[in-house]
Amino acid sequence: MATKTGKTKTPGKTAKAALEGGPADLPERIVPLTATGPTGGAEEDLKIPHRGGYEHFRPTSRHKDTPEGKLRIYVWWERTEIAE
Repeated sequence: MATKTGKTKTPGKTAKAALEGGPADLPERIVPLTATGPTGGAEEDLKIPHRGGYEHFRPTSRHKDTPEGKLRIYVWWERTEIAE
């Protein structure tokens, strides 16, 4: 699950993002967004917990048609390890 989610115009629905790139074994390619800040999370990076670290994704201006509707594409840009 992503650490960001956002509001949609339809009550009860969670905004989602389509992920591109990153590790091949990432279990989900469509993740919920979290509403934070003035843009509702849409302009913020996503941080996905995965294998003892985090995969970081950045928003693009591109969108993708998915079974869950048209979603904004976030592309992978780095991995960080969880501090112990």
